[in-house]
Amino acid sequence: MIRTEQLSFSVGDFHLHHFNLEVAGGSYFVMLGPPGSGKTVFLECLCGLRRVGAGRIFLDGRDVTRLEPRARGIGYVPQDYALFPHLSVKQNIAFGLHARNHSSKDISAKVTTIAGMLGIERLLARNVTDLSGGEKQRTALARALVMEPKVLLLDEPVCALDEEMRQSVCGMLHHVQRQFELTVIHVSHNLEEAFSVADSAAILNQGVLQQVGSLDDLLRKPDNEFVARFMRCENIFSGDAGLKFTGSHPGKIKMMIRPEDVVVLPAAERDDKNGNEFSVRLVRWRDYGGYVKAELSGRVNLVAHLTHAAFARLKAESGSEFVAVLPPESIHVFGV
Repeated sequence: MIRTEQLSFSVGDFHLHHFNLEVAGGSYFVMLGPPGSGKTVFLECLCGLRRVGAGRIFLDGRDVTRLEPRARGIGYVPQDYALFPHLSVKQNIAFGLHARNHSSKDISAKVTTIAGMLGIERLLARNVTDLSGGEKQRTALARALVMEPKVLLLDEPVCALDEEMRQSVCGMLHHVQRQFELTVIHVSHNLEEAFSVADSAAILNQGVLQQVGSLDDLLRKPDNEFVARFMRCENIFSGDAGLKFTGSHPGKIKMMIRPEDVVVLPAAERDDKNGNEFSVRLVRWRDYGGYVKAELSGRVNLVAHLTHAAFARLKAESGSEFVAVLPPESIHVFGV
């Protein structure tokens, strides 16, 4: 398990603020947030590349806050992979083993084994400058794994890859995490990427942890408006919008409903029995492949993600009138 207590770090105008986080051992954890939110700084503090200003870092109960990077048992794959351009793939993978004075026989066996597991054994004699993006990524990962770390930190590991390769590499990373029984912290700003690998996740903004939990909680039960919008929910309303919701929520509130939970019906099917039913007009729509995004104006403006079958049933044209239904049980409320 990784645990931080009141971790703080400052550089220039940027600050990590009293960072308290627990990541379960053997889990795949994704740190999400916009560019500049402090994700990479946090990884560099964990692995010892940056000295924290205050607080402590624990790895399986051991305080590693003041240990040198090589003494922490943490593997780190930076965003640019940091491969040595003058060395071959094999020499890059073996670099850390040489630094720890492993025997040549041990080094050769470890490198061959890891390279075979990652499907790059045929590349061992190649120079890294001749590799594709995906091959470089696997080489950097092999260099980290050959050191047998307990924890693996991945900084935007697939951001430089095309969509097809990104999906393939994410599948490989998830498999590697399970096979090596690693605790992984994977930094990203891409939700599709997170959903393909994560057991749990956190959202960071301007050095402050906004929320930690399952992706379903982040998606459907955000703690605040920033988390809701980062998780691509555009349907956020003030407490005086007059919408019904379940439960009791004292004080000043905001509420949200996921676009995929908005129901749109032909105007003739309005019956006002479900609550939160009102007339809307279709402003515009766009086919996103897996769903149709419909923008609607009415008592409150809405975005709905509709299946192709549901949209076809509406026989919609811009300006058409429909009924929007916001099920009270699908509305989530959070404080302001």
